[in-house]
Amino acid sequence: MFKRAFSDPEIFTQFAQDILGIKINIDTVQTEYEYPQPIGFVNSKYDLFAEDVDQRIIVEIQQVKEGDFFDRFLYYHLISLVEQVGGFKEYGFDRTVYTIVVLTSTPRDGSINFSCAISDMNPVNEYGKTIEVYPHKLLFLCPRQANETTPPKIKQWLDFIADSLDGEINQTDYPDNIWQKIMGLIEKRHIDPDLLSEIKDDMAWDVEKKRVAAECIAEGLEQGLEQGLEQGLAQGLEQGLEQGREEGKLAARQATLVKTVCQARAMGLDETAIAQLTGLTLIELEAIPI
Repeated sequence: MFKRAFSDPEIFTQFAQDILGIKINIDTVQTEYEYPQPIGFVNSKYDLFAEDVDQRIIVEIQQVKEGDFFDRFLYYHLISLVEQVGGFKEYGFDRTVYTIVVLTSTPRDGSINFSCAISDMNPVNEYGKTIEVYPHKLLFLCPRQANETTPPKIKQWLDFIADSLDGEINQTDYPDNIWQKIMGLIEKRHIDPDLLSEIKDDMAWDVEKKRVAAECIAEGLEQGLEQGLEQGLAQGLEQGLEQGREEGKLAARQATLVKTVCQARAMGLDETAIAQLTGLTLIELEAIPI
């Protein structure tokens, strides 16, 4: 649905200007774009791709389903540089490459705790001075991590994306024409049945992932209790019983916490309020099925 909205040149241009601080002149935005000739050993396909005479802009909108996403998108970024090189006598990049990766989910381990991060590839000398030789940039945006230190123009896009991911957009919060246009494009009644089927399949995958994660947590607690008792018997009855009691308490606390989350959701509290109430992170809350 986001690909549909962001493939509109006006929306894409405004997004690039607010996120990158640059103006671009484009007529079209291509989706699922591939270069005419294969580059490297992996066939790269870009969610959204646009370029003018001087600049090549790539936007990837992704859920984090694999742990190699940092490497994967660095590869995508580099391929869009390498593709411009005509041969060993023609080193040079005619177009500056900007790759923007929008992460609609983040790893459960909390390894991503930023709303925006930029890699610009510029070297730093022994005096701590950055040498401005490469204009190219690789950006990672995490809508669910937007905070008071996020640059204002970036934050407005992250807040909007996060609201839309939760399915609870208050249209009065976004009166400007650009937001109204995006909301009109992503309304479900405008999406064709085949695309809706893909969206539902992806949502079903996400629900199943959360269910499996919750089962793993419960299974881990049970195994931890059993292992604690077995180790305690081997090391001494008193030590084992103590360890078993502690792990039993942990299991009870976990069960109480899950119950509290479920009750809070039933009362209509949003995930942010529940996180503040329970002390859990939003990523940890995702593992508890609704």
